Amino acid sequence: MRQANVLYRDTIAGLLVEDENGYTFTYDDDYLLDASAEPISLTFPLTAKPYQSNVLFPFFDGLIPEGWLLDIATHNWKINPSDRMGLLLACCKDCIGAIGIVAKQNEEE
Repeated sequence: MRQANVLYRDTIAGLLVEDENGYTFTYDDDYLLDASAEPISLTFPLTAKPYQSNVLFPFFDGLIPEGWLLDIATHNWKINPSDRMGLLLACCKDCIGAIGIVAKQNEEE
């Protein structure tokens, strides 16, 4: 299982989890309680209910570089291009825009 904190303007907005069932995105409880909280995307309205998908959500997949930049990332970090979560964790800590993806270590490790 791999996990990532999803940052919105340098504030933890939620948690993205990849496990054997697919992907789950859940907003952070403290983030939802903040009166100034905004959704990370129009496709993820603010809610305490988890979002689930069998494949990486298009919003997060769209953060991953393409073309020659993807080639550099896959070659230098030896990440399979089909490992979308791996690419997200490696390449999207400081994206253009308000979103950041930061790997979260499993407490079991």
